[in-house]
Amino acid sequence: MRSIAEELLTKYPNFKSIEATAEDTSLPSASVDFITAGQAFHWFDPIKTKLEFSRILKPEGWVLLIWNVRKLSTGLMREYDTLVSEFANRQIAFRSTKDRIGETGLHQFLGRYKEKQFENHQVFDFEGLQGRLLSSSYVPLPGEERYAAMIAELRRIFDSSQRDGFVQFDYETEVYYSQFRDRI
Repeated sequence: MRSIAEELLTKYPNFKSIEATAEDTSLPSASVDFITAGQAFHWFDPIKTKLEFSRILKPEGWVLLIWNVRKLSTGLMREYDTLVSEFANRQIAFRSTKDRIGETGLHQFLGRYKEKQFENHQVFDFEGLQGRLLSSSYVPLPGEERYAAMIAELRRIFDSSQRDGFVQFDYETEVYYSQFRDRI
C-alpha cells in the first residue's frame, strides 16, 4: 500500500512517506493535525499506538478511524461473503468495527468519540475484484492450497453478476473520530 501511495502521490509536494509503524512513527512531537487509519486499526497495538498518537498530535488534533463494511444487500455481495467464509484461512467472526473492537475498545482508544456512516461503493472488473479479494489477510495466496479453487469460484461469481464487464461492491463506510482529548 505504501509503494502504491508513493507512486500515486509523488507529484504532491507536501506528500512525504516514511518507513515506520503506528506504534513508533518517528514523527516529531505535537507535529500532526490529523491521523487517519483506514481499514488498519485492528492491526495496531492500541496501548502503544495511543501513546504514540498522543505524542505526535497537536493539542487540538483529530484521530479518524475508518472502515468499509460490506453490505449483504445483493446476490453478488452475499455470494462474495460466502466465498470469503468458505476459503478464509482463519475464522472471520466480525462484520463491523464495533463487533470487532467493541464500543468499549473504541472509547478506550478515542475517548469521547463521534461516528458517521456513509453509503459507499467500488466498481471492479475481474482483475480489480481479484485484487480486492487477495488484499484480505485471511485468504489463500498464489501457490497455497485452495487458491485455484477460490479464484475459480470468484470467476463464477463475477461472470454471473457482471454487467458490461464490471461488478459493484456496496459498503457502509464507518468513521469514528475524536479530538483525542482523553490522552494518556
